[in-house]
Amino acid sequence: AFNHESMVVKRSFKITPDSIYCFDRGYWDYSLFRRIHNAKAFFVTRTKETMKYTVTGQHSNALKKGILSDEIIQLTNDQYQKELRLVRYYDDESGEVFEFLTNNFHLSAATIAKIYQARWQIEAFFKWIKQNLKIKTFLGTNQNAVLSQIWVAMCYFLLLAYIKFQTKFPKSLFYLHKLVQDALFSPLTIIDLLTASQKNIERFKTNEFQFEFY
Repeated sequence: AFNHESMVVKRSFKITPDSIYCFDRGYWDYSLFRRIHNAKAFFVTRTKETMKYTVTGQHSNALKKGILSDEIIQLTNDQYQKELRLVRYYDDESGEVFEFLTNNFHLSAATIAKIYQARWQIEAFFKWIKQNLKIKTFLGTNQNAVLSQIWVAMCYFLLLAYIKFQTKFPKSLFYLHKLVQDALFSPLTIIDLLTASQKNIERFKTNEFQFEFY
């Protein structure tokens, strides 16, 4: 069974030659693998526990930090017959071992792992957007309207992150976002908010604009 997003990717997503498509196991589909390969593009994804294969060779023995193995494999089924590459990676932060499957034999194993790590960061970013910026409905439904609203949200997120970094603001981005949201139509600058005491912030929330700064 496929979710709606995976069905769209499987049926109508345009594959661009020489591109690299990185997706999680929810999009695992042999026909998608074939489409990407036939379009002379590449994919990077996680392996499945039920995946059966045979090792046909070693892609590289020059393993860098975190890379446990870099093997050439063949899936033991009739749905995808091309050789693939299996990269095992140990993540220091989580202490877990991850297995990545790709049809790219040009990039280093470390780069393959970093590509999937970048996907995690992008997923975390959009998860933050959905949780905090509340993009649940769009002002328009055409491509330009949707992309414009996402770009605005991204710019807002980056500005918040930049302000937090430059000012060494000790609280979370979500807390900073709430301050900005509460002060959106007030005669206060961002510096006012960042330097206000907690007592004055509470006064502000009750519309008492008598701030004392420290």
